[in-house]
Amino acid sequence: MKQADDSIVLYTIAYARSGDKGNNSNIGVIAFTEEGYATLLKRLTEDKVKSYFAALSPTKVVRYELPNLLALNFILVGVLAGGGSRSLRIDSQGKALGQAILEMRI
Repeated sequence: MKQADDSIVLYTIAYARSGDKGNNSNIGVIAFTEEGYATLLKRLTEDKVKSYFAALSPTKVVRYELPNLLALNFILVGVLAGGGSRSLRIDSQGKALGQAILEMRI
């Protein structure tokens, strides 16, 4: 018997901010509630974020936990194709990645 899918869309429990750090992108995901933060800790892993942004070819994803802010901060290494001053990508500073991650099902 198939179990019901208990996944949720990230924007229902959190908001996000993002930007560039040279050739890397920084994405902060901030939960609205403590319960939401507990869900983020469990379900929003480095591997899941790396897989979600696979089209941008991150070489590594690092997750930092900020429990006092109910937040996770992700560094996506190498996703900006050279960074703001070198990249020919439309979003060379990674500003849209925060909005993109909010569409992820976790």
